[in-house]
Amino acid sequence: MTRWTIGIIGGSGLYAIDALADAEWRTVATPWGEPSDQVLHGRVGDVQLRFLPRHGRGHRIPPSEVNTRANIDALKRCGVTDILAISSVGSLREELEPGRFVVVDQFIDRTVARPASFFGTGMVAHVSLAEPVCPRLSAFAAAAVTAAGGKVAENATYLAMEGPQFSTRAESLLFRTWGADIIGMTAMPEARLAREAELPYALVGMVTDYDCWRESEAPVEVSAIIAQMGANGVIARRLVERFVEALPAERTPSPLDTVLDHALITAPDARDPAVLAKLDAVAGRVLG
Repeated sequence: MTRWTIGIIGGSGLYAIDALADAEWRTVATPWGEPSDQVLHGRVGDVQLRFLPRHGRGHRIPPSEVNTRANIDALKRCGVTDILAISSVGSLREELEPGRFVVVDQFIDRTVARPASFFGTGMVAHVSLAEPVCPRLSAFAAAAVTAAGGKVAENATYLAMEGPQFSTRAESLLFRTWGADIIGMTAMPEARLAREAELPYALVGMVTDYDCWRESEAPVEVSAIIAQMGANGVIARRLVERFVEALPAERTPSPLDTVLDHALITAPDARDPAVLAKLDAVAGRVLG
């Protein structure tokens, strides 16, 4: 029987998991450099958890400098089977008010300065990203928000911007016309890299503000966001517990566990051994 090992990537507002038993911070080395922090190993009930603070403890790493390849590789090396990511976001919709939790199912990627793939010259691969999140995990996550006492919206589109500055008003208004529902700075290339590592991924956004598209209101400021993050964080810690408690005892296979079966394109005799060595964790299943 296959067991779950859940990787939790905590963003702004989620820096700890209160219910974690046998908790131990462990250093994980990766060929992609240092992850954002050590990985906190522990369990909730019978489910193993691996917690990684996306910005490091103390929120010391800005969005553009998060080493996402190292983070995903580290979680894979820790035996993670699935990832639940939690992140603070701005709202681009009136009905997605501050304090609302939003389960994402699509992304618009506007990041420009971040390595977005494990693959490259010497080993080329193209994974499908038409449906970028795991529907099974997303359903568990939505139910967990409700069980934790939060208000949830589903099927949202997340606009990933480079940052670290917030949007201009013109950008915020434009993103609304594109069909984006929430905006943040960290979910890409995180979701892309999770897919390449064959790790099913779900994202819950915690709304802190209305971005700046509401022209009658003052622009968003960090002080207001921090205040809302504190309230969101209480529910976020409970939702992680409810999420884990609701998982079936047995983890049945996901189609996302084997996406690399149909993604590798470089001929075996043209593959660079140095590149293959760096892919030992994320693609070792198919590269041998």
